[in-house]
Amino acid sequence: MTQPTHLPYGGIATFARAPMVQPEGDWTADVAVLGIPFDIALGFRPGARFAPRALREASLRSVPPFTGLDGVTRLAGVTFADAGDVVLPSLEPELARQRISAAAELVRERCRLPVFLGGDHSVTYPILRAFAGVPDLHVVQLDAHLDFTDSRNDTRYSNSSPFRRACEDLPNLVHITTIGLRGLRFDPEAVAMARARGHTLIPMTDVTGDLPGVLERLPRGKNVYLSVDVDAFDPSVIPGTSSPEPDGLTYAQGMALLAETARHNTIVGLDVVELAPNLDPTGRSELLTARLIMETLCAVDEFNSVRPGWTR
Repeated sequence: MTQPTHLPYGGIATFARAPMVQPEGDWTADVAVLGIPFDIALGFRPGARFAPRALREASLRSVPPFTGLDGVTRLAGVTFADAGDVVLPSLEPELARQRISAAAELVRERCRLPVFLGGDHSVTYPILRAFAGVPDLHVVQLDAHLDFTDSRNDTRYSNSSPFRRACEDLPNLVHITTIGLRGLRFDPEAVAMARARGHTLIPMTDVTGDLPGVLERLPRGKNVYLSVDVDAFDPSVIPGTSSPEPDGLTYAQGMALLAETARHNTIVGLDVVELAPNLDPTGRSELLTARLIMETLCAVDEFNSVRPGWTR
């Protein structure tokens, strides 16, 4: 007799119904999820601390494996683990960064592809410290904002600065491609420094005007860490974010960028940040973000960018 399964609103909400594990425990998985409920580095509306829990609940809507209209089954045989949330102090940001880095490193050691559920974008810096041993590391960043500011309001570790700190700290981080940039306010010094370092800065107007050309500008044959700030998407798609910017990515454009990156590179990690579910009473922001994570994993699986066999 087949064991009955819960409907999406029943049972304990682990990500995609994966078994719950401890970061330091005796386990291995192809994909492991780590939540980072941290948002005290924001400059505007809070709420990203609630995203890991919301994404776990939303993930129950679509639990792999998936069989599409084309008859192809995706993520069959791919094992998942949910490593819970990093236990964070409420008002000790340096201690929080230390704990995030330590937990991210433990999860990396036990899985083939770690997925990090932020949190505001400041958490990407301590996460990336866990990737210090990855040679020739590239970041592909979907974001309305550059997040390369040296300091904001006398703060060097805000969500405006994660990639500036990471580039200073990690000699293996050789390049960043940022896609979806738009808005009225940019820090001229940050833009100049990113360009001086050779980063690829792609405004949203390029995506709208020539998506195939933008896809050609993505890295090829590299170790890539994907960092997805949900404010890269148009607010009509994902309204639940601290600092929405109009005229952003459609869901299809975002998935085209992520899938093309997976097609041509080895994906070593993925974070999704700046989701604030409290700012979207409809709940669609977390549903679409959870779907985005799953579709990205499907692309990784389809294009064999971390395979064969999802084994280390």
